[in-house]
Amino acid sequence: MSDDALQRPHIWEPGSGSPPLLLLHGTGGDEHDLLVLREHLAPDAPVLSPRGTVTEHGMARFFRRVREGVFDEDDLRHQTDELAAFLTAAEQKYGVAAGSWLAVGFSNGANMASALLLRHPESLAGAVLLAAMVPFQDDEPQDQALAGKPVLIVNGNRDPMATPEQTSRLTEQLRRRDAEVELLSFDGGHTIHGDQLPAIKEFIETHTSH
Repeated sequence: MSDDALQRPHIWEPGSGSPPLLLLHGTGGDEHDLLVLREHLAPDAPVLSPRGTVTEHGMARFFRRVREGVFDEDDLRHQTDELAAFLTAAEQKYGVAAGSWLAVGFSNGANMASALLLRHPESLAGAVLLAAMVPFQDDEPQDQALAGKPVLIVNGNRDPMATPEQTSRLTEQLRRRDAEVELLSFDGGHTIHGDQLPAIKEFIETHTSH
């Protein structure tokens, strides 16, 4: 794998703990946005935080959308493949075991993490999906099993985009592939709620202490 795949802006912070975290920001964010989560969720873990390479009205995203709430699924597939190649290159450069990443994504980043799980299940060991929607309206043609990979969906019960219906459909898509999906809801909207961080930390510790 050439270094070309690593050209996208990103931050790498080494660490001695596990699992390595893949931080995926929301619309308008960048590679710095979610770094603060490390100290709350896995202080000793290595962290890789890439920037989305698509721009929408000056805001960085991981893939294009037709309009709010409607994704350009062809572009999503392309960008998911690109990110999977980036992860492979990062594993080789930074000495990370292949497919050992735990993705922590917010909003657009959560949707990219879900797309990675569905399209490139070999890329991730699991995921924490914050304010997450359904990435693909129809199931991806390849029926790749997720074989017990842990996934935590953290959605607010008053989120106008990541609605309870979205949560239910995403859960179904992932469980159909044998992912171990847990749900954590809170009284709020499209945001990362600080009160949920201890429970997310516990989820990560529980599922990576093998």
